[in-house]
This record gives sequence, structure tokens and C-alpha cells, in this order.
Amino acid sequence: MAELKIVGTAHVSQKSVDEVKAAIEEFKPDVVAIELDPGRFSALKKQGRDPTVDDVLEVKNFNSLLVQWLLSYLQRKIGIDVGVEPGAEMKAAIAEAESRNIPIALVDRDIRLTLLRFWKAMGIIEKIKMVFALVFSIAEVSKGEELDIESLKEQNVIDAVMEEFRKFSPNGARALIDERDAFIAHQLILLKVQRPESRILAVVGAGHRQGITGYVENPTTLPPFDTLNREPKSFPWGKVFGFAVTGLFAFLFAAIAFSGVGWTVLLYALLFWILIHGVLSATVTLIAGGHPYSALTCFGVSWMTALNPMLHAGWIAAYVEARVRKPPVSDFRKIYEAESIGEMARIPLFKVVLVAALANLGSLLGTVLYFIFVFPLLHIDPVVVISTGVHNMWVWATGLI
Repeated sequence: MAELKIVGTAHVSQKSVDEVKAAIEEFKPDVVAIELDPGRFSALKKQGRDPTVDDVLEVKNFNSLLVQWLLSYLQRKIGIDVGVEPGAEMKAAIAEAESRNIPIALVDRDIRLTLLRFWKAMGIIEKIKMVFALVFSIAEVSKGEELDIESLKEQNVIDAVMEEFRKFSPNGARALIDERDAFIAHQLILLKVQRPESRILAVVGAGHRQGITGYVENPTTLPPFDTLNREPKSFPWGKVFGFAVTGLFAFLFAAIAFSGVGWTVLLYALLFWILIHGVLSATVTLIAGGHPYSALTCFGVSWMTALNPMLHAGWIAAYVEARVRKPPVSDFRKIYEAESIGEMARIPLFKVVLVAALANLGSLLGTVLYFIFVFPLLHIDPVVVISTGVHNMWVWATGLI
């Protein structure tokens, strides 16, 4: 029967590198399973094709990509501070295995699928909390405070961190931790079946070791593999909100038109819609470091895209930004190698993604502020205008019947 040993590591720990080498030397495995998917394996070995800016524009998954980069920077920053780059223990496992001609098994789920499930699993409140937590954590790490990296592998510390993460973002923790524990356990159990007489050494993050071990020892508790390896289907709240905005805007304009307050008020209502969306979207685009052409594009289209749930101002702004900045393929590697947020923000591809995310945020903010302040700006009573407009629309409609 196959023998399995699981080594838990801290991804930025020199001691973990030494432990991995020692485990391979002492355990003498027939196969080394590592917590990587083919994409990250190729990236770690600097193999394969980097995505192009056209790939990014086609997928349009700007928010989750931005979160991925910030998470990666946070881990990398910790690694730089202690003199070890993230993934060093995985590199050590790969190098040791290859030098001994030991087969390598990639047992983690595709990072793109994990991040997609992670982002879609969270509600809007969880996403907002996640962004603020990332910004706060990056600010704290950037102060240069020393961290006890080895303590991150102690089980009591791991349990406390995991519990805190589950309180902070239960849905995100499920996608990022629990599902991957189950996925990796499925892969390790399959390896044991395929190699019944082998010694298997699994190198995983310390935070995953307990969960994986529990599943391996009790396979009946594992969720079905196909539920872990498919794109999530979630209720399209974004489209529902978009259609609701379109409907509310049409109703509001119809009510004003039929209320008898005059065409001047109606024109001002339209003008405010254009200006509020345009100014906010263009401003946040410039704050993101976007090119003036991108800001002008946002100003010109955001009022229209806010009425079309199938389009977003950020998508169009990102396309313009990409054509102006012309990010090279090497920008992907530069983003993952940046040593500061300032350095990352100067990379053209990062600007493209940041512009897309913030331009959409500016347009959303414009929609919210418009419906809050439109009536005070027009100096009209909303109750009187809407009730009168609805009554007159009813009279007009019934007169046509």
C-alpha cells in the first residue's frame, strides 16, 4: 500500500526550504506531489507563454486579477523582507526531485479557477472588506515591520489565522482553503491508487496540511471531485442591478415628463446624469494613473454604459488605455517582480487593469449619487413629481385603451 507523507511549509520561509530538502533525503519518495497547478509550475520555472494584454481584455476579469496581483505582492513583500522569494520551498522540491529523477505530481487546482470561485463566492460586503483588508495589510507590511515567519507554521497560529479568515470572509475561505484541501486530497488519494507500492511526499502550505490530512484519512467526507473543478454558477446580481437601474431611470424620466414640470427640468435631469457619471468615471481614471484619453473616453461613455447592463465603462477605458500604453508581454512578469506598490503602479499593464476596475467603480458611484441628489439638484419635490407623473401616465394609458 502506498505510503504518504505531508510536509507543511511557509511559502516565504528559509527553514521550509531546508525541511523540504531534508524530507526528500530522508523519506526517499518515489513521487513528489507539490501544491502547484500547471500554470504556476510553468511560471515558477519561467516556462510557457505569458498572457498578453489582449488575453486580459478578452476575459474582462479585471477585479479578480487585481486582487490576485495584490495578494501576490503581499506575499512577495514578506518574502523579500526575510530574503527568500515566495515559492522557494516549491522550487527546492522541484530541483531536488529533478536532480534525483523523481517524478513530480502537480496536485493543486488551476489558480484561475480558484480565484474565479473565490471572487464569485463572496458577497458585495465581503468583497469590500477584502479590498480594505488588502490595502491595510500592504500598508502595514510596507512599514518594514519584522514578521516571525516560522511562527506561521505553528498549528495554533495557523488555526487562529484560519478561524479569523473564516469570520472575516466565510465564503472566500471556503473557496480558497476548504475546496483546495479537498481537491488536493482527491489528487493524493488518486496517486495512492495509481502507485500502490510507492512512497509519496506531498509539499503543501502549512495552512492546508490539517485539512488535507483529515480528508485523506476519511475519504468518505470528501465532496465530489466534479463540484470542485467547474466554474461556479451564481445568481447574476450585477445584471439584475443593471436592468433595475435602466428601469428606474426610464421610470423617473417618464414621471418627470408627464408631471408637467416642463421640458427644461427633463433636460437638466439628463444633463446631470451625463455629468455625474462622466466626471466621477474620468476622475477615478486619472487617480488610477490612466491616460487622459482613457479619462475622456470614460467621460463620454459612462452615462450610456450605466444604462446598459451588458457594457461597462471600465471595459472601454481599458481598451483605450491598452492601445495608448501598449503593454508588452513582459509586463506580467514585471508585476510579479515589483518590489513596491509604486513600482507596480507604473507598469502599463497594471494601469490597464486598475483603470478598468476603478472606472467601473466610478460609474457605479455616479449611479448611486445621481438617484440620491437628482431631485435636490432639480429643486423639485420627488413625491409630488412622481405621484403626479404616475397619475398622468395612467390617465394617458387608459385613454388609449
